[in-house]
Amino acid sequence: MTAPAPVKRAADLALRLASAVAFLPPLLTRFFLGHAFYFTGRGKLQNPEGVVQFFTTLGIPAPALNAAFVSRLEYYGAMLLVAGLATRPVAAMLAVSMLVALLTADRDDFIEKFLARGDSQQDITTVAPLVLLLGLVWLTIYGPGLLSLDAIVKKALGLGERKTK
Repeated sequence: MTAPAPVKRAADLALRLASAVAFLPPLLTRFFLGHAFYFTGRGKLQNPEGVVQFFTTLGIPAPALNAAFVSRLEYYGAMLLVAGLATRPVAAMLAVSMLVALLTADRDDFIEKFLARGDSQQDITTVAPLVLLLGLVWLTIYGPGLLSLDAIVKKALGLGERKTK
């Protein structure tokens, strides 16, 4: 059984519209995550001693080295995410950072909210590193989208093009 012509036209129009705005989800995700990490990274860079002390209390090895690395990863990585340059590796590194945050600084909050099923005040989506982690994993897999420097570089280098015989 085939769909009536008006249904086919409406479905075709909806698919074309969705295709036309497909650049928006990765662009908006990059902007949202870039904005968040820019400010957290900037804050860490402005207070390096506090970050080292915090990392020390969490038992993170080499706290001074890790604090310096994470601060710069968040700050400069945010700029790269917004521009869409080196998106996948930057998003992957930031995702690892958020995983460490979930396992250390936010572990108790995550566990408490994960176990508090049905309580809207204790929703697991309020655990910021988890929300950021999910967005970063999505960007790592999906990529930066068409409106990115990665897409421009990829096109300029002729990468990802299918060769026809």
